[in-house]
Amino acid sequence: MYQPLSLYIDGRFIQAEGRETQEVINPANRQVLGHLPHATASDLDAALEAAQRAFVSWRKSSPIERSDILRKVAQLTRDRANEIARNMTLDQGKPLAESLGELVSCADHADWHAEECRRIYGRVIAPRNPNVRQFVLKEPIGVCVAFTPWNFPYNQAIRKVAAAIGAGCTIVLKGPEDSPSAVMAIAQMFHDAGLPPGVLNIVWGDPPTVSAHLIRSPISRKVSFTGSVPVGKQLASMAGAHMKRVTMELGGHSPVLVFDDADVEKAARMLAKFKIRNAGQVCVSPTRFYIQTKAYDKFLAAFTDTLSKIKMGDGLAEGTEMGPLSHERRVPAISRFVEDARERGGNVILGGEAELDTGFFFQPTVITDLPDDAMLMTQEPFGPVAPVVRFDDIEEGIAKANSLPFGLSSYVFTNSLQIATRVSNDLEAGMVNINHFGSALPETPFGGMKESGIGSEGGSETFDGYLVTKFVTHM
Repeated sequence: MYQPLSLYIDGRFIQAEGRETQEVINPANRQVLGHLPHATASDLDAALEAAQRAFVSWRKSSPIERSDILRKVAQLTRDRANEIARNMTLDQGKPLAESLGELVSCADHADWHAEECRRIYGRVIAPRNPNVRQFVLKEPIGVCVAFTPWNFPYNQAIRKVAAAIGAGCTIVLKGPEDSPSAVMAIAQMFHDAGLPPGVLNIVWGDPPTVSAHLIRSPISRKVSFTGSVPVGKQLASMAGAHMKRVTMELGGHSPVLVFDDADVEKAARMLAKFKIRNAGQVCVSPTRFYIQTKAYDKFLAAFTDTLSKIKMGDGLAEGTEMGPLSHERRVPAISRFVEDARERGGNVILGGEAELDTGFFFQPTVITDLPDDAMLMTQEPFGPVAPVVRFDDIEEGIAKANSLPFGLSSYVFTNSLQIATRVSNDLEAGMVNINHFGSALPETPFGGMKESGIGSEGGSETFDGYLVTKFVTHM
């Protein structure tokens, strides 16, 4: 059975009961999985008011209490992983193994926040006057509103929920309407773990309508969003008009630099597998492949060969390595990248076509001979499409990698310590991965620079956006 869908407000699961609903579709076969209720304006106000009431007491709760609840959620995540992962694959499309991997990592995130929330410290400042005492306190900011995407529905939601709750805040979360089951599972687990009513509230609905209502409310104090750059700018602008704190984890267009001295074939096969993770629908997916001239032919051959053998299909089918795109509107979006590439003289050497007989599938695609201003080189594709181009020397490679206004993640392959140091110093990206893929661990900060966002999630920075600094002095 697919996950029951509802609102979750003030500790209650609220069914449709006459509210507008939308169909939730399995992207692998177009079957209707369920009907998701949309929140009314009254529901949104009820969620905000519940969060405000709960904040009065939750802000004073013991870090031990918060930690205990987060630990229970971590264990429940592990206990229920098979069921949650199956539902996630049904509505999101990724292979079951990837869904299970997401759940395991999310349990680690809950455990990390359970530990870190017990270590939110202030400090004492030595006074100039010996009769004065000076303190710095870190206090929860208040009611938070958060908006999370459909590509990693559990992961992106638990990061924000665990950080807000661990900091002593309360939260109203609008999850992804296309893949809602994982967020419903989160609500159920916090409910079962004993989280007081109102600390966590889940709503659904038309994204622009819901975001405007929640952000403009005088109750909300903090906005957290993961999604595209254009939408992030709109929400940040709206929050800025009310002087509200924001954390924005926005899109990127992650460059890859493979140097001549790298283990080229190993890098190619690693990158091919990483590229088709979640059908390329990953904000840190490698998306611009810059290969130094002497390594180019060897890289292209191994990269294309690996992608040509990828098994595409229903995420629940045995052996599936890449599932469908997560919803129907992604198919024409990816097709436009390929059409523009062909019009700009690009050579499609693998894939390039949608396969729509059963669901929303798009072939792993490799394109060469693209100019730097092609659509695929300047806009994030968010799909299984890879442009591969040459560069000559380190200066040119760095210049190409830094040429866009985005700066989320980046990837470098070299066996030279000198090159690795130079590139890690010069790349304009919030995350630089050298010879492996090492981002997104609970203990490491995740975030970008330039137009790819504001703030970080994870690591010791994880609570920064959910706390305010108060200075107290007395004599």
